[in-house]
Amino acid sequence: MSPSATPAATPASTTVPIGRALTYALAWIVPGGGHFLHGQTRKALVFFVVLVTMFWIGLDCGGRLFAFEVSDPLVGLACLAEWAIGLPRIVGAMSGWGRGDVVATTYEYGNTFLIVAGLLNTLVVLDAGDLAAGSKRR
Repeated sequence: MSPSATPAATPASTTVPIGRALTYALAWIVPGGGHFLHGQTRKALVFFVVLVTMFWIGLDCGGRLFAFEVSDPLVGLACLAEWAIGLPRIVGAMSGWGRGDVVATTYEYGNTFLIVAGLLNTLVVLDAGDLAAGSKRR
């Protein structure tokens, strides 16, 4: 075989790399979605079930879906934390849930569940981003 007739280079992998932006977006909208996108279905299912269950427990306990308010920084931060769970927050707001029952004994527990579900999803989103960047083993 002559040097000019070298065989064509074959790709090392036939998988298509998934972009980080798509991973972040899907992981935010659907808890566990970024992990599902990268083939970690069991982990994705656990994240989805746990985070969505936490969110619905928060609503069931009479928690409030906070509106963003600049005048009250803590309410604004609670709103941002709740929005971090994505689709469950959107569905809850569109359905009219989360009005908050201030006189209920479980009101603060509900708020805590709603906020923590969003904050935990933020960690899950960042973990999915590490998977997309290749800085984490699958």
